[in-house]
Amino acid sequence: MKAVLMFYLDDCGYCHKAHRAMDELYEEKPAYRAIPIEKIEESRDPETADRYDYYAVPTFYVDGEKRFEAHIGMTYEMIRDAVREVLDYALEA
Repeated sequence: MKAVLMFYLDDCGYCHKAHRAMDELYEEKPAYRAIPIEKIEESRDPETADRYDYYAVPTFYVDGEKRFEAHIGMTYEMIRDAVREVLDYALEA
């Protein structure tokens, strides 16, 4: 199992969708709950955020590799599918 790092902002609509997707995916596949996920609200921890190469939130890194970065126009379904991919990748041995 790989560690996940998630950058988000409290006032970001896409981030709210990602959090909602995570909650739904945890219900669908309880094994996801075991994945260690560090969530960083970038405005509260800008020093950490500045060490990573991304422009939009939410952004997910798995073991230091960027696996998903949101972009304008993403639907909830697109975000949910991307979050599922991140979680599946993190579960791989």
